[in-house]
Amino acid sequence: MRREPAGDVGRRTILKIPMTEMMTILKTWNFLSENQLQTVNFRQRKESLVQDLVLLCEENRASLNDAALLDIIYTQFHRHQKVWDVFQMSKGPGEDIDLFDMEQFKSSFKKILKRALKNVTVSFRDAEENAVWIRIAWGTQYRKPNQYKPAYVVYYSQTPYAFTSSSQLKSNLPLLGQALTIASKHHQIVKMDLRSRYLDSLKAIVFKQYNQTFETHNSTTPLQERSLGLDINMDSRIIHENKTEKERVQRVTQEIFGDYPQPRLEFAQYKLETKFKSDLNGGILTEREEPLRCLVKFSSPHLLEALKSLAPAGIADAPLSPLLTCIPNKGMNYFKIRDK
Repeated sequence: MRREPAGDVGRRTILKIPMTEMMTILKTWNFLSENQLQTVNFRQRKESLVQDLVLLCEENRASLNDAALLDIIYTQFHRHQKVWDVFQMSKGPGEDIDLFDMEQFKSSFKKILKRALKNVTVSFRDAEENAVWIRIAWGTQYRKPNQYKPAYVVYYSQTPYAFTSSSQLKSNLPLLGQALTIASKHHQIVKMDLRSRYLDSLKAIVFKQYNQTFETHNSTTPLQERSLGLDINMDSRIIHENKTEKERVQRVTQEIFGDYPQPRLEFAQYKLETKFKSDLNGGILTEREEPLRCLVKFSSPHLLEALKSLAPAGIADAPLSPLLTCIPNKGMNYFKIRDK
């Protein structure tokens, strides 16, 4: 990788790859031949291994786009290291669904960004389920693209949804939205109140694909499967009542959450704005024009599974509040609650 910053981008990416994944990611990249990979000692120290791999890339005259593709592949393997936002697009009134061409989408997307901003590099990699991963290194009118802090976009063709890694350059979001909207032949785009590190779960929520397996956290046994530990000497009438209530709770929980694993989200946030109300006349708070505000945030390594477990574990009454159970159906984990 002779030309900067291609060599440095490639070196940095290779350094990030865990040794246990090195061969898998390099084979997926498919830039180095099988014969070249066989000449490399993958059991040596990582610094030496990286140097050998960089030399091979230089022999093959790796370009910046080649290095960017390797970076995309690494990010696909480690997508949970990013925080992903969801954008939803829509057609205009009476607009028909057009035939979609992925190559035309890529060309249009890149042209729109290049026309508006000279210093930007865009790379694409096709993925499963008619998806394309896009890597964008943003620059400014006076600065070269920053290859070390790129943004990533995942777009599923012929759908109104795009997933973007949270970017520090918020000023580029309107341009990114414009490029996505025009290239995918939609009319407008909005950012949804939905965010997570788990891209597959976000996709399942917006596409209503709940009945699939999701990565779970490290709890050994789900709360709802743990024994409630009833005393064997307990009165039989109490045992019957507890059993009946337990069956009701399980039934209600299954009706709300289903019997499949939940999509994985780490938090739900609720902002409350309300005017102070009192039957008593006067008082400082009743005269206050500004509403009272508070923020409540529920966090868990696997929030929806945790919520699903509350009632069966006897921690909460069943059913839970709709504000907690509506998250997948509404496609939201940011809520604003105001007075009607």
